[in-house]
Amino acid sequence: MPHEFTYDIESAANKAIGGVPIIHYFDFQSRGRGQAVRLLLIDAGAAYKDVRYTFEEWPKYKRSGPVAEMNPTGNIPVIEMPGGKILTQSYAILRHWGRQLGAYDGKTEDEKYWADAICDIVIDWRTLFIAAFFSDNQKEDYPKHQQGDRKRFLNAIETHLKGSDLSRRGPYVIGSKMTYADFVLFQLLHDENLIQDGRKGLQEYPRLVQLADAVQSRPNIKKFFSSDAYLG
Repeated sequence: MPHEFTYDIESAANKAIGGVPIIHYFDFQSRGRGQAVRLLLIDAGAAYKDVRYTFEEWPKYKRSGPVAEMNPTGNIPVIEMPGGKILTQSYAILRHWGRQLGAYDGKTEDEKYWADAICDIVIDWRTLFIAAFFSDNQKEDYPKHQQGDRKRFLNAIETHLKGSDLSRRGPYVIGSKMTYADFVLFQLLHDENLIQDGRKGLQEYPRLVQLADAVQSRPNIKKFFSSDAYLG
C-alpha cells in the first residue's frame, strides 16, 4: 500500500491555489520532478498531502485504479485538488501555482523567457540523467553520463548564468527573484548528488553554488531540509 503523510498546516498559500493538494508520486526519497513540486509548496508555506508509491507496487496502480484514471498517460506526479480538479505535468503545475500565488515567475517577458529557457535546458539534462541512472547497464552508463552529458550541461548552465544580464543581478536564474526554474534546477543538482557533501560536486561551478546556497537557505526550505520529512 502507498505511504501517506501530510506536511505542514493549511495556510493562505493553500487558499490561493485552491486547497491542500494530494501529491501522488514515487517513494523516491526527496528526489525527482515531484520533489520540485513539493519544494514550491514548502517555500510558499503551503500544506500538502503525500501519497508515495514504491517502484515495485507502482505498475499495479499505473494499470488500474484512481491514479490511472486521473492521468491517461500513466505518469506521475498527479495532483488531486479539492473539488475533483486534477493537475498533471510537473512543470506546468509549477507555472500554474506560480501564477495563482503571484510569484515564482518573471514580471517582464524577458524574465519569463529566461526562466523558461533555463527550465527547458534542465529538462533536456534530466531526460539524459534518467536514461543513464535507470539503465540496465547503469554501472557503465551512469559514469559515462557524469563525465559526458552532465559535465556538458553544467558548463552550459554555468556559462548562461554568468553571461546573462538578468542572472548577474542576484543569486537566482533571473537575479534577485525566485522563479519556478530555480526549483527545477536545484532539484536536478540535488538528484545528481552535486549539492551534497559541502557542494563538492560543484567546485568548478561557483555560479551554480551561489544558486544552490540561495535556494537552500530560504527559511521554509532550510527548515524542511532539517526535518524528518526530508529524505536524502
